[in-house]
Amino acid sequence: MKFQLNPLASDILISIYAVVTLFFRFKLENNTEVSYLNSIVMGVSFVVIIWVLIKLKVLNPNWFGLLNKKNK
Repeated sequence: MKFQLNPLASDILISIYAVVTLFFRFKLENNTEVSYLNSIVMGVSFVVIIWVLIKLKVLNPNWFGLLNKKNK
């Protein structure tokens, strides 16, 4: 059985992850000499982690209901 989070928990987890990683990157770049290329690689790495979790169906984002399809 695969571990899956419900859509609301996935949305909250992704939002918290995005805020924490942005804070981490800004704090790291402010305190140390990080080049732009290193910053881009770090940002892409953080995005790839979330992308892989969504592709493996561990996270099931609903984007807070913004992309709901209407059932007729």
